Amino acid sequence: MSEEIETGITTGGREGAFRDILSKDHARRGKPPLHFADLSEEERIERAGQLGLPKFRVKQLANHYFAHLDTDAESFTDFPAAKRGEAAEAFFPTLIEPMLVQKADGGTTIKTLWRLFDDSRIESVLMRYPNRATLCISSQVGCGMGCPFCATGKLGLTRNMSAGEILEQVRVAAAAMRDGEVAGGPGRLSNVVFMGMGEPMGNYRAVLSAIRQISAMPPEGFGISARNITVSTVGVVPGIRKLTAEGIPVRLAVSLHAPNDQLRDELVPMNRRFNITQLLDAAHDYYLASKRRVSIEYALMRGINDQPVHARQLANRLNHYGDDWVHVNPIPLNPIEGSKWTASKPEDEQEFLDILHRAGITATLRDTRGSDIDGACGQLAAKNRG
Repeated sequence: MSEEIETGITTGGREGAFRDILSKDHARRGKPPLHFADLSEEERIERAGQLGLPKFRVKQLANHYFAHLDTDAESFTDFPAAKRGEAAEAFFPTLIEPMLVQKADGGTTIKTLWRLFDDSRIESVLMRYPNRATLCISSQVGCGMGCPFCATGKLGLTRNMSAGEILEQVRVAAAAMRDGEVAGGPGRLSNVVFMGMGEPMGNYRAVLSAIRQISAMPPEGFGISARNITVSTVGVVPGIRKLTAEGIPVRLAVSLHAPNDQLRDELVPMNRRFNITQLLDAAHDYYLASKRRVSIEYALMRGINDQPVHARQLANRLNHYGDDWVHVNPIPLNPIEGSKWTASKPEDEQEFLDILHRAGITATLRDTRGSDIDGACGQLAAKNRG
């Protein structure tokens, strides 16, 4: 990787009131090996040609990867035996390897710590519910947003992930669901949320490529509806504007966490670049363009942002734009060991919800899955830095 780390946040992110918080070893990292998912159709055909393979073999590889969720080229019986090893090396390098797997909620929540090619660590969480299965994936190694209550934020940003590294998280989870490896028997991965480690808008190009391939039908993608994909951001306004222009009906989730700029400046440093008004303006424009309600994520922290005054301020900010354009997810904070940021009292959570409901705002307290297994993203990686 060049010394200039690509974050996509807008120029000027190295200094001033907000700057990317980079992990001390980010510059030493190389780029991950190119994977089938990183290549365009033309690049796949060109690479196949270099191996002496005709164009139609690329379609076969796509079918194995996206339709059968398989990268074990040695088992591809429709592929020339003499070329399977070369194809595996050229198209399916190992990008992620499980280091640690934790299960909770009767085996319906599975959190995996992955090791990447450069010994980086990322996490994904697969959560099975009665009517859906949701995978929470990472898009960066660490995160440069620096939110003080977040375990990943404490790691700093090491590097962006490739589209292949992002998609491999999805392929492995989809195969686990299909093969009945999650409690409840065989099923289908139905939802993907970019709410794991990293700021998706800080790795825009790879995230967009991943979204297109997750949502395309096999053999171009995994066939998970774009409407079942959620992209979360702490408020990178240019990224929201770019996503609006793409016209892909993914759900936008905004990690707001505070109803006024003074408090949000402290909780979410990005607010010093793009304040609440700029952020909500962009989010509302996304709603108008996509006709999809925006999710407002709000981690409730005891005595900090969970009081009635905060709920009323939040309701006023959101109702300023009209009715029924957002769905608020107050989230009981998954506390980091030794941190001053702790979860709200249950009665304060309930009062917060009641005030929003009385103001006509749809709000649902987020289910805190996996709190007994370092459920907050970044907790496992922070403990297993090698």
